[in-house]
Amino acid sequence: MGKYAQDAAKLLKLVGGKENIAAVSHCITRMRFVLNDESKADVPGIEAIPSAKGTFTQGGQFQVIIGNDVKTFYDEFVEIAGVEGVSKDAAKAAAKQNQNPLQRAMTVIAEVFAPIIPAVIVGGLILGFRNCIDSIYFFGDGTLTLVDVSAFWAGVDSFLWLIGEAVFHTGIPVGICWSVTKKMGGTPMLGIVLGLTLVSGQLLNAYSVAGTAAADIPQWDFGFAQVNMIGYQAQVIPAILAAVTLGFLERFFRKITPEVVSMIVVPFCSLLLAVMAAHFVLGPIGWWLGSGISSIVYAGITGPLSAVFGAVFGALYAPLVITGLHHMTNAIDLQLIADFGGTMLWPMIALSNIAQGSAVLGMAFLQRKNEHNQQINIPAIISCYLGVTEPAMFGVNLKYTFPFVSAMTGSCIAGLLSVATQCTANAVGVGGLPGILSMQPASWAMFAVCMLIAIVVPFVLTVLVGKKKGIDVEAEREAAEIAAKLAA
Repeated sequence: MGKYAQDAAKLLKLVGGKENIAAVSHCITRMRFVLNDESKADVPGIEAIPSAKGTFTQGGQFQVIIGNDVKTFYDEFVEIAGVEGVSKDAAKAAAKQNQNPLQRAMTVIAEVFAPIIPAVIVGGLILGFRNCIDSIYFFGDGTLTLVDVSAFWAGVDSFLWLIGEAVFHTGIPVGICWSVTKKMGGTPMLGIVLGLTLVSGQLLNAYSVAGTAAADIPQWDFGFAQVNMIGYQAQVIPAILAAVTLGFLERFFRKITPEVVSMIVVPFCSLLLAVMAAHFVLGPIGWWLGSGISSIVYAGITGPLSAVFGAVFGALYAPLVITGLHHMTNAIDLQLIADFGGTMLWPMIALSNIAQGSAVLGMAFLQRKNEHNQQINIPAIISCYLGVTEPAMFGVNLKYTFPFVSAMTGSCIAGLLSVATQCTANAVGVGGLPGILSMQPASWAMFAVCMLIAIVVPFVLTVLVGKKKGIDVEAEREAAEIAAKLAA
């Protein structure tokens, strides 16, 4: 009889028996179960087993902490249970059966964005730094930036844009198309080409659409129909939809195409139809939605229920960023500045950015003992507080969901107060902590209060919810596992 045979037999019975185990694996210190029915697991009984040091559930997996001898325990367990162990990746795939639709959707999003997070973090830091040197008016009695008064920093600003543009204007759509295509089992190179067609220099840049008259937008003229030649720089949803379309087309054509001509027919038909769908159908729908949102925003910010609108916009701006439709707010800001000498919309955008960074700050506090997570958290906080939210949202907040909701809540409260007190900006500036420098002097005090709300509320909510979910305990556990692995 093995060292842990008795405890392994007890654990098998207390997790609901062999028939309740969909998959089982282990990591450095934990047994990882995917159970068909988690309610059958007797948690108090399991935690009373001498070898078990605790339990928790995460990502659809019921996990039992064993310690450094987990490999020995695992081997004896699978022998007694008569089950075959699987890899951690296979266990994660099986665990999706225990997730609700929202959790599965968030898992897919996290898996799609995980490979491109390093580039997003680098781009965020670069754009945040550029915001400081080319958008903050420190000189000339508040009329000039560092770039305006220094040829050196003007050169630095221009050079860094080479990287910033590559990451956000082209890198995100191309990276998403590649990642989605790869995840769907398609041809990654076709995903890259599809992404490049969304950001081609032949198209009108997405950032220029809002300020371009409809008659001046270039078109493909097919005689019987005209299609606007619009790019999708920095946009997420169009890239995802296009890539998913490509994935399904590849599957379809692989299924019906004879093997002898599949190398020609499958990529040609799949890519051609995916690009057509992206520009002829999915893209126009996106811009139609964007125009509608712009009209609603303008009516809300200038209407009798502007304070209520401030709360709603404050909460929903971050999800709007995910779609890429937030670019439309630039035209509204410019119109408000032209008509009223300032904009109350842009301050809410800055507050939303601050709130996302503050939620990551909460995660950084919870995961302070986990160096691996801090490598993502810290740069995301810095770039977010300097006005670039993508590293925070895609790298941290959307991955865990609750920090994203916490940020939306703080932004909602801050947005309501900002509009209710008519906080107004002279111009569109740095969408983060330095944003207060773009505010009209009369609004500085109240906007500072709004900023405090956008910092404190998301941080506190993230920490409270995170502690309830055991994120801090999990971070300490992962740190201990890494330490044990290094010491082995």
